[in-house]
Amino acid sequence: QVQLVESGGGLVQAGGSLRLSCSASGRTFSSYGMGWVRPAPGKEREFVAATSLRGARTYYADSVKGRFTISRDNANNKMYLQMNSLTPEDTAVYYCAADEILRLRAGVSSYWGQGTQVTVSP
Repeated sequence: QVQLVESGGGLVQAGGSLRLSCSASGRTFSSYGMGWVRPAPGKEREFVAATSLRGARTYYADSVKGRFTISRDNANNKMYLQMNSLTPEDTAVYYCAADEILRLRAGVSSYWGQGTQVTVSP
């Protein structure tokens, strides 16, 4: 089992930045690919970004590429999502997830956090 807790969401104006954090406990953090997902129209959850076991490889949805940066700190069991140039379309609950990269990129996961709300005002 892996327990995931997100933090760092909030209200920001368009063009602003936020940094989301995900703290993990339970089984070995570095055994899992880690990622972020959010709800999207017509989908339960939409892939946003993911990072490989040691953070050497990162993956992004086209909609966030160049604006969001995912990173992880295996020594402290944490993962981050730096979000820049935010737009109202980025408004969503962001969920931290742990699983294989292929599953994360499909928007599915064995482990989820409770989510953190990000609201971007025009």
